[in-house]
Amino acid sequence: MASPRITLTVPGPDGDREVGISNPDRVLWPEAGITKRELAEYLVTVAEPFLAANGDRPVSLERFPDGVDGERFYSKNPPKGAPSFVEAQTVTYNSGRRHPQIILTEIASAVWAAQMNTVVFHPWASLASNTDNPVELRIDLDPQPGTDFQDAAAVAPALREVLSEAGLTAFLKTSGNRGIHVFCPIEPEWEFLEVRHAVIAAGRELERRLPEKVTMNWWKEERGERIFIDFNQANRDRTMAGAYSPRALPGATVSTPLTWEELDAGVDPAAFTVRSVPERLAAQGDPWATLLDKPGRIDTLLEWWQRDLDNGLGELPFPPDFPKMPGEPPRVQPSRKNEANWPKDGEA
Repeated sequence: MASPRITLTVPGPDGDREVGISNPDRVLWPEAGITKRELAEYLVTVAEPFLAANGDRPVSLERFPDGVDGERFYSKNPPKGAPSFVEAQTVTYNSGRRHPQIILTEIASAVWAAQMNTVVFHPWASLASNTDNPVELRIDLDPQPGTDFQDAAAVAPALREVLSEAGLTAFLKTSGNRGIHVFCPIEPEWEFLEVRHAVIAAGRELERRLPEKVTMNWWKEERGERIFIDFNQANRDRTMAGAYSPRALPGATVSTPLTWEELDAGVDPAAFTVRSVPERLAAQGDPWATLLDKPGRIDTLLEWWQRDLDNGLGELPFPPDFPKMPGEPPRVQPSRKNEANWPKDGEA
């Protein structure tokens, strides 16, 4: 017997499109009781800010065929049979391999992704027109065990101050879980490695100011109960959940842009969900509506990076799937390192 199917009418650039949704009553979030149809309707409702944050750039789709309590997998390239409005752009991954990756150019493509049981959308920091040069500097404030969202919220204003001193305007959003993501619009003049160095420079400056609350240590055993600045999220092909993307968590939370005033007043990230965010947008608009209007420059942060290099602070470890990078310290957990194989200061 054929599976149940409905058709959603979705606005498109040249008129409405009809997008089919099979098994619309499939429950993706069992605890919240949210179905595939409700997810698709959510995406249509938040189409404008969702596309502003996630559209016209490479995106990875995190898919859950059996709902968020089941197994997940990622899709990057359009599968055979994808509709014509699902576009792709060839990108270069950290390995040097080149491959087409999905681009969301209209909300129908996001609804199609929901039909494919996509729950989380992970956009690149660069646009499809120039995938090698980010238009956003992104900093992930990642609470470590023993800390939570409120600890991240306590250090975020200090990060904003650091970035302001470097000439950048900071925007923020909830991660949809316990963390906070801080984004700065930047001119697309620098490659991913340079933007990563700018993130490290900002993180080190924040760590100097708040050493008991913030850490740049890559190895978990050295982080303690602090907020980790996950600098490796700035690498090529590393992504965060996009603004207005749902998360695969029991309450169907959404990674939600905030104003700094809201953060200062206190918010509960669990309050921002697939069901509540549309009403929030209708009531107060999108805090990120002007995010890309006035891009800044990272020259000052790169000067700080060079200053730190001159003072003996070198490159930091890359993710394990990356090729060995120039100046990178050995990828060995400190408690397991062999001193005989560990370079002395200045030899890296």
